[in-house]
Amino acid sequence: MRWWWRETAGLVLPLACGGCGRPRTALCGVCERALTGAGGRRVRPVPEPPGLPVVCAAAPYADAVRAVLLGHKERGALGLARPLGVALAGAVRASVAASGGPGAGPLLLVPVPSARRVVRARGHDAGRRIALAAAAELRRTGTSARVLPVLRQRRAVADQSGLGARERLANLTGALEVVPGAGRLLAGGRPVLVDDLMTTGASLVEAVRALRAPRAGSGTPFGGLVQNSAAVVAAPPMSFEINPELTGNAQRCRY
Repeated sequence: MRWWWRETAGLVLPLACGGCGRPRTALCGVCERALTGAGGRRVRPVPEPPGLPVVCAAAPYADAVRAVLLGHKERGALGLARPLGVALAGAVRASVAASGGPGAGPLLLVPVPSARRVVRARGHDAGRRIALAAAAELRRTGTSARVLPVLRQRRAVADQSGLGARERLANLTGALEVVPGAGRLLAGGRPVLVDDLMTTGASLVEAVRALRAPRAGSGTPFGGLVQNSAAVVAAPPMSFEINPELTGNAQRCRY
């Protein structure tokens, strides 16, 4: 029932901008531009973990962008899913371009799954909700796309907060798997890993490992994946790749 209350409350309670708190708007123009105005840019965590795919992010995780992500994920401001999806769609386009183009078939947005206990505590699956909004935005702008939630946790993991980069990698290694029967679905398009936030990159590395793991008894990876790319809404400011030709919001994912 929690999701129903949140959806209804958004219709009857006074609105405030999810980024800056400005009244009578779910997201003001200034905060929306901070979230979606720059397009996708290449990000690399420091240190960069081995096995990280090409990752593009829509915006640095700071100020209004941080507030919007936390408002949607932790405080159930579900109306923010659409602008977050628009931001993620821009990062998806950039990541696909940076890693060799879309290829045949639709883009298959593969969300990095949250732990079941986290989803229950929040009352909604924030990552999947944003992925659905991103797929809708891609289709609206002429790109065939759909969400393919084929990853799941195969074992419990410790809370990542407070863990360093190496500890997060160790905590997540072997934690994900592809659901049975997903190989045929993954072969039907271009998979792109998606998440709301990248910090150390450990979750994306584990997701790539799971997608590349041989199918039982076949010795071949799921979907025959040749390239892997990933897109996130936000990443720490220091993760944005420095390019001497571009500065500030003009810095985009290079390919």
